[in-house]
Amino acid sequence: MQGQKHIVVVDDEPGIRETIQEYLELHDYRVTAVGGGEALRETVGSHDVDLVLLDIRMPGEDGLSLARFLRAEKEVGIIMLTAAGEVVDRIVGLEMGADDYLAKPVDLRELLARIKAVLRRTERRAMGDSEVPLDDSARLARFGRFTLNLDSHKLFDATGGEIPLTGMEFDLLKAFADNPNRVLTRDQLLNLAHNRDWEPFDRSIDIRIARIRRKIESDPAKPQVIKTVRGAGYIYSTAKA
Repeated sequence: MQGQKHIVVVDDEPGIRETIQEYLELHDYRVTAVGGGEALRETVGSHDVDLVLLDIRMPGEDGLSLARFLRAEKEVGIIMLTAAGEVVDRIVGLEMGADDYLAKPVDLRELLARIKAVLRRTERRAMGDSEVPLDDSARLARFGRFTLNLDSHKLFDATGGEIPLTGMEFDLLKAFADNPNRVLTRDQLLNLAHNRDWEPFDRSIDIRIARIRRKIESDPAKPQVIKTVRGAGYIYSTAKA
């Protein structure tokens, strides 16, 4: 069907990928279910893909390696499936540029909600592809030497070069841009940028802010644009350094 979003499910367990495929097809998605990296590479090389659902723990090429490949090759949403309690896998997956993660066993309704949220963010990025980055009519936010175009969902350096952003990174920057010089707690940031409630001990915000700092701060170890407020959260400072 024209207009259907194409999702690729990558999992080495046939029962899991078939269950997810059947559920998502019932919700009007076009789904390709594959068992590993070779089939995934074949699929993304020959078809348009909107989102990839990646199991981290697979024999052969694991989900982390495949996430790195996808980020280098395609503008797609990435949701990673992690084993319950595998915090290290979750952190590394986010470092690789995954848009979201979900612990196994997967709640299918929650998975569907996460997929919709990631697709909304990737759609917004795609809609901005043809826009002029620094048009006078564009809504802009300055992050140090960098400029965030809130209309095209893109970040540019001082020379106009584009800095790659994941959907979640853009949503976080927008949350800061909408709340300059105001301390935002982790749960506020999760609600503003991710549309879900804070989970106890959820450090995904810290990981993503660390990634953002590596892109916009002159010295990420001593941030001047997005600062940590100990015991409270983070603040986007518009003061000149």
